[in-house]
Amino acid sequence: MSNKTVIDGEGLILGRLSSMVAKRLLAGEQIELVNAEKIVVSGAKKMIIEREKEFLGVGGHEKGPVHYRQPHRIVRKTIRGMLPHRKAHGREAFRRLKVHIGVPEEFEAAEKETIEKIHARILSKRYVTIGEIAENIGWKK
Repeated sequence: MSNKTVIDGEGLILGRLSSMVAKRLLAGEQIELVNAEKIVVSGAKKMIIEREKEFLGVGGHEKGPVHYRQPHRIVRKTIRGMLPHRKAHGREAFRRLKVHIGVPEEFEAAEKETIEKIHARILSKRYVTIGEIAENIGWKK
């Protein structure tokens, strides 16, 4: 396996980031994703938060889907959705992913990679961060 890649998620678009990370995981890379709460979702804040709250009502007590409220788990599940997680190589790839809220001490000195072509600057003004979504659906910092 290759060495760890540290990606700073601040201001990156969730869907595009997830697909890029999934491809790199399948290629054998080990990825540490920091600042998960600062990743953005494009669209109107009110609409996105309403959609997430509506999704919380789907499912029941003993059956899925599981509704995560922490930003790092929301991001992790989005990336899992882009992997063939029911097959062995997809599960192996998913194990190579670590997502963190903020920047852990061990990665503060490490060189963090950011991907300019998927930054929120390319969007119009309408987007919301994963942290804001998480707080509105019940995440307590």
